[in-house]
Amino acid sequence: MPAMTDPAIADLSKDAAARAAVALVEPGMRLGLGTGSTAAIFVRRLAQRVSEEGFALRCAATSKATAELATSLGLGVEELDEIGWLDLTIDGADEVDPDLNLIKGGGAAHLREKIVATASDRMVVIADQGKVVDRLGQFHLPVEVIPFGWQATRKLIQRALDRLDLTQRPILLRKRGDAPLRTDEGNLILDLALEAIPDAEALAAELSSIAGVVEHGLFLNICELAIIGCPDGSVVELRREDMA
Repeated sequence: MPAMTDPAIADLSKDAAARAAVALVEPGMRLGLGTGSTAAIFVRRLAQRVSEEGFALRCAATSKATAELATSLGLGVEELDEIGWLDLTIDGADEVDPDLNLIKGGGAAHLREKIVATASDRMVVIADQGKVVDRLGQFHLPVEVIPFGWQATRKLIQRALDRLDLTQRPILLRKRGDAPLRTDEGNLILDLALEAIPDAEALAAELSSIAGVVEHGLFLNICELAIIGCPDGSVVELRREDMA
């Protein structure tokens, strides 16, 4: 494979994190491939290494977009149920807090991302320094809901936010152009503009209990390692045990 000149790798921070994550991949692994701009760089770097070294992998993708990219680069992509269980999932994140809890879903794939991540022995996040925060919530929290009765579901979400003293926080229907965005499963996404989340565990429990909510973008106690890329091409590794 020729040297990559894709504009996607122009961001040195994301590329640094992606290259460090590629080094974690071992021949024969069952690997989960994430979704998003940093994950796409990882997929390209991974395909380059596989082409150069000629080893086999079994990959499960977290979105149709990732599956198409990986396949176009020569990586073998299978359904998760065909693989059964994964050794490692590498994905990006929209926010990473000091305990390695995450907000994900900016790419509208957090349902599949959470399924794949929790069907893995390990989840590793790759991100640039701008994704590291002291407290989750500045990035809108995505909540995937089924289309049927979605406005009723939004009211139930608002009541849950009120119970958690998160009143008067906008709940926005995500759109693509003038039309509501549809996920790979055909669902809708409501983005919660929370500013800050005082108790992520409590919010996750509330959202998960609401009929019509398919999945939310809080990834709690799932990630064990975050590789944070720096503008100079170096990386910083944050491990969950380091935060104990």
